[in-house]
Amino acid sequence: MTSDLEVLLCDADGNLFPSEEPAYEASAEVTNRMLAELGVARRFEPRELRRQGVGRSFRSMAMELAESHGARLAPEDLERYVALEREEVTAHLARVLTPDRDVLEPLTTLARRFRLAAVSSSATSRLAVCFEATGLAPLFGPALRFSAEDSLPVPASKPDPAVYIHAGRALGASGREALAIEDAPAGVQSAVGAGFPAVGNLIFVAPAEREQRAAALREAGAAAVVASWWELVELLGVAPAAAA
Repeated sequence: MTSDLEVLLCDADGNLFPSEEPAYEASAEVTNRMLAELGVARRFEPRELRRQGVGRSFRSMAMELAESHGARLAPEDLERYVALEREEVTAHLARVLTPDRDVLEPLTTLARRFRLAAVSSSATSRLAVCFEATGLAPLFGPALRFSAEDSLPVPASKPDPAVYIHAGRALGASGREALAIEDAPAGVQSAVGAGFPAVGNLIFVAPAEREQRAAALREAGAAAVVASWWELVELLGVAPAAAA
């Protein structure tokens, strides 16, 4: 990493907090309800839906699923399902997420040297609940949260680089002045597509999936892969003692 680095652009779900598994529990219920109302027989278990949608927004998944099954998803119905999924997932995450010292402490250390920002495919309302539940809100204020769902003129989803381009412009950072930290290949592709180097983070990836995920992150363009936020602290040469 270069001495020009000023900003860490952090993906949220599966990276700052272990939200993906519980989110897909709630999301699968909405997805299956949508498919049933569209007359599609296909149903998804949470784990299967997660494998297919990791790093992407529900909006893009819903559109793709409807199209792949030959169903017509009217714009007003899409917005209704997006709102319902957001409501159900947010409520569930508020119940299950808690602070994690292995995230809070290293990020507090990193914040002493770098500016921190969150760059996510999730809606800002969902991010707000997650940051409060995990104790990360003081490190990622509202102005430092960028959502591909509602921070852009037109909603997008990673791997589209739009949300990273927007975040970079808002923060006045480009190229190697910022580093993206991502847990999903789609997120790495989004960051790299916007001109930012990226590091893969496996902190909340299941042990049995780590080798495969690490390879996928590197293939997507990650310059390095770490197993934890503390490992990123070490990679960036930030002394943990600075937190004292």
